[in-house]
Amino acid sequence: MKIASILAEREVDSPYAWFRLSMSLLISMIGGVGLWSVVVILPAVEADFELARADASLPYTATMIGFAIGGILMGRLADRYGIVVPLRFGAIALALGYFLSAHAENLWQFVLLQGLLVGMLGSSASFGPVISDVTHWFQRRRGIAVAIGASGSYLAGTIWPPVVQYFVDTQGWRDTHMIIAGVCLCTLLPLSAALRERSPSVPAPLPGRPAQPPTAPALESAGSPLSGRAVQGLLLVAGLSCCVAMAMPQVHIVAYCGDLGYGTARGAEMLSLMLATGIVSRLVFGWLADRIGALPTLIVSSVMQGLSLLLFLPFTGLISLYAVSALFGLAQGGIVPTYALVVRRFFPAAEAGTRVGLVLSATLLGMALGGWMSGKIYDLTLSYDAAFLNGVAWNLLNLSVAFFLWLQLDRRGPARRAVETA
Repeated sequence: MKIASILAEREVDSPYAWFRLSMSLLISMIGGVGLWSVVVILPAVEADFELARADASLPYTATMIGFAIGGILMGRLADRYGIVVPLRFGAIALALGYFLSAHAENLWQFVLLQGLLVGMLGSSASFGPVISDVTHWFQRRRGIAVAIGASGSYLAGTIWPPVVQYFVDTQGWRDTHMIIAGVCLCTLLPLSAALRERSPSVPAPLPGRPAQPPTAPALESAGSPLSGRAVQGLLLVAGLSCCVAMAMPQVHIVAYCGDLGYGTARGAEMLSLMLATGIVSRLVFGWLADRIGALPTLIVSSVMQGLSLLLFLPFTGLISLYAVSALFGLAQGGIVPTYALVVRRFFPAAEAGTRVGLVLSATLLGMALGGWMSGKIYDLTLSYDAAFLNGVAWNLLNLSVAFFLWLQLDRRGPARRAVETA
């Protein structure tokens, strides 16, 4: 009875907000299967359809592109109708995508289902919209709350791959997809009910009508030197550039270790280490953002990512690569969630879903571009040295944008800062 009474208080920073955050983390972890299962089943799909390695990689590309587009669509849907609508829609799309792809007869059917249903309409609902929803329920501890919510995708990357691999080995990839479809449908739909309460920072819509956004952006009403459109555009550039840099180790560390003679298994261990320390990074930088602000935290994290990228060049020993991989995870994990904090700092709450979705989609496109670009540079130079330097250059672009925004928005004094939208 006492727990029910506590959770009945639907207020910002209340115990209910933390309960809601735990449900959001669980939803994000389950829904994040779409980002990782396609990587695990790649060899099985390659053998089943008798594909070349490049063709077998197309489902992953389609998933990333679909996920990026879907983040914008689902964010807009969340802004208009609340988080439950995209979550339930995404759960059904995810289950349907896995069910139908289990019966795909050729590569292109599989690619279409993976990109459209699993990526765009399915898993995307459990990432950007969930993170933006978390921002509405916290004010004093918004940084750490967003960091916890954003860790769902990394938890998915930690938990789902071994589970999927086990069922692929014992049941085959098609039956595995059928199992995933059932799990998503039976868990995500009931869990979404835990988030049905409308956010206190966004007015509930009238019956049959979507919620209406405020008449003027917070930046313009506060007399900011930059328009809302300019800030949004700069955040898109920042998101794209940081993840082009981030993609170099994350996408190519396995191949890099193979080239150095350590074997791909060592590279896979380093990738897992990056993800594990990335979770720690998100929590630490979330805590830091609550104390020094979103933009200064973004600058610190960007500096650390650039420096850790440079360390991959001189340190090529096995033990040192493990250490640098761990350091890189500690640096890069805090960057992406910080964008959601910047959006909530300088834009109206009713626009959070759409604007956070846009920036997070830019980060996903940056990952896709960075992975391809690093591979292309390697093909041209037969070395990853230039690819690491290319990542550092993109990281400098990210740092420049973050520093410019800090100077223009945070350093001009309280009178010219944007209004906080609780």
